[in-house]
Amino acid sequence: MDGEEKLLKAAEPLIELALAEDIGSGDFTTQATIPESVRGRGVIIAKAHGVICGLPVAAAVFRAVDERISFAPQVQDGEPVQPGDRVAEVEGPLRGILIGERVALNFLARLSGVATLTARFVEAVAPYPAVILDTRKTTPGWRHLEKYAVRCGGARNHRMGLYDMVLIKDNHIAACGSVAEAVRRVRAAGVALSIEVEVKNLEELGEALELGVDRILLDNFSMESLARAVRIVAGRVPLEASGGVTLENVAEIAATGVDYISVGALTHSAPALDLSLELLR
Repeated sequence: MDGEEKLLKAAEPLIELALAEDIGSGDFTTQATIPESVRGRGVIIAKAHGVICGLPVAAAVFRAVDERISFAPQVQDGEPVQPGDRVAEVEGPLRGILIGERVALNFLARLSGVATLTARFVEAVAPYPAVILDTRKTTPGWRHLEKYAVRCGGARNHRMGLYDMVLIKDNHIAACGSVAEAVRRVRAAGVALSIEVEVKNLEELGEALELGVDRILLDNFSMESLARAVRIVAGRVPLEASGGVTLENVAEIAATGVDYISVGALTHSAPALDLSLELLR
């Protein structure tokens, strides 16, 4: 299954739910004002600077409303747009276009917003080797879509869920009594996944460094502590900075020399990109 197929499989139940909650028992406005036989053509326009994401999902929305509607992207996912740029054209039964308009734009605006914010973080750290990562702070049910949008914005995905990477966090360590004991239990369980350990100070960093883990997450470290951690580790294990990352400080964090910077804001705080659909006469 390729990337677009996975995306659409993840989007299918969300599209069904979104259309059901919007249409309900019927779009009485459209049914009363638009004869069934009328066809129309419209164009989706960008009204702000940003990065487009979600075109296959928007196309699937219109297709779910009426299979006779054609959807022709004018850009590709991951491409930047400016106000006034044409994003896509739709053509077909006008009733279907108007019924699907808001839901299609909602998906497109949300995912483009995530891609746009991600691109800004990526641009901010461009002078440095650090890689921007997302987190699991996603909208419930939207994880595959939002993490796809992060990739369209130029960043990389952290783990998709609890199942594809071991991340020993502060509560695991508290329950086990120490970093070393938490790692020992994971290995004793025979879990065949890479292991990342979250540490909250330089003492825990030193402990984790002796355990041969695959990555260490520096949680809410000060800039000075991040720089010291990079010097202490000296490239022996990749380091990830997390906690309190903003567009204002991400470049400073990257300048400390960490390998990764995880940013929850990419998915939990991205504003929607302003888009509209305009009918063509």
